[in-house]
Amino acid sequence: MTPHFQLVHLTGLILEDQSELRLDDLCRACTAQAERIVELVEEGLLTPAGTAPGEWRFTGVHLHRARVALRLERDLGVNLAGAALALELLDELEVLRARVLRLEASGR
Repeated sequence: MTPHFQLVHLTGLILEDQSELRLDDLCRACTAQAERIVELVEEGLLTPAGTAPGEWRFTGVHLHRARVALRLERDLGVNLAGAALALELLDELEVLRARVLRLEASGR
């Protein structure tokens, strides 16, 4: 017996893009010192709105990326450059999975 899958198309508002966190909010949410978050920004892992740490504003997407990067570093001993590469690859994987789903849904 082969499994049957049903594709469902969902639409909605992504709240992670709508939330706004200051540097201290992000630090609390990640249980990280501000210096660690600054390092993530300097490495290009996070790109907050604003020009200086006191003005930076982060989204829920930044929160997720920061947590993943810090977890990779803590749990696997990956340096920030390695975490940046891992996040880039995870982003690419997400894009490719979405493309496959769209192609499957269109019958190609």
